[in-house]
Parts: sequence; structure tokens; C-alpha cells
Amino acid sequence: MSRLYLSTAKAEIARRRALIPKGPVVEAWPDLVEPGALWLGDESKALLERDGAPLPVRLALPADRVAVYYGPQLSNVESLPREESLRGRVVAGRGIAAAWITLDRFGQVNAYEPQSPADPVFNLRRVGGGKGHLWRLFRTKAEAIVYMVESFGRESEGAEWARALGIDSFEDLVSRYSSAPGEPPP
Repeated sequence: MSRLYLSTAKAEIARRRALIPKGPVVEAWPDLVEPGALWLGDESKALLERDGAPLPVRLALPADRVAVYYGPQLSNVESLPREESLRGRVVAGRGIAAAWITLDRFGQVNAYEPQSPADPVFNLRRVGGGKGHLWRLFRTKAEAIVYMVESFGRESEGAEWARALGIDSFEDLVSRYSSAPGEPPP
């Protein structure tokens, strides 16, 4: 099971990141609430630990508990971000889920420029990928339901996805599924 990790070892992550040869990419997302804390996935954590001691981690979450909706019009799949990166970006914003919103329900490109890292709409693509992708982060199940119903229709696949989310909030995600370092996930 893939996991997402919260670490406050920002300086150590930066030091180790500089030692990694060109090619592999470490993606560490700054937590938008806790200054100095970073979220990373298994792949990035393994790259940082390959020549050193384990990174100090405060908590871990099962990555598959962070839901992603791609929808029926998904395109430019070769430039989609790695799921580890996308899910790390979502939890860094204290979110529980994200939806691909590059195209609206009519197939038109959504044009939106996020105003800050805290904006629930963000751009993300695979490192070195071509086309960018627009995503909508959801911090609560209720927020996801309202957005998906308004954007895609009450009886849409997207609205059904939102209603089926098994987590109500970031606090719910952490309280139900987090584990401390060395503990097995719940």
C-alpha cells in the first residue's frame, strides 16, 4: 500500500534532494497550514533515503484514501502527474480528494488561474510533461458534493463520485487512517 508522509525535516530533505543524480524527481509539497512541514510519497521518500537514514516522519496516510476523480473526458494522459504527486499536493492543502477539471461538462477547456497556493483550484502535470491539467481540491465531502453537482449536474458520474466519498474532512482522514512512524496503517 502506497503512503503519504508528513515530515518537518525540511532542511534535511533539501540537503538530500541536492545529492540525487539528475533523472529521478523528488516531489515534496509544502503543507499549507504548518510552515516547514512537507508531504511526500513512497517514491520520493525512497529516493531521499537510499543513501541515508530514514527521514523523520510525523505521520503517514494511506495514499488510496485520498480520492481522485478523472471523469469521462480525460485527455492528454501522458502528461498527467504521478498519483503520488497529485495526492501529496491534495493533502498538503489539507484536502481529502481532487477532481480533474481541465475540461468542463461540455468539453470546453476551463480557463482559470489560481491566485495562491491555498486556492482550491490548481495546475499540475507530470514533470517534463506537455499539457498542464487543472484540478479542484476538496477539503470536505460536502464541498465536493456541492461543486460536482453544480459543475456536472445532480445525476452525473461526478456527483455520484462525490456522494460516495468515505471521508468527511481532513481531520476525519487523519483521525481514521493516520499512523505514526513504524506503526502499521489502520
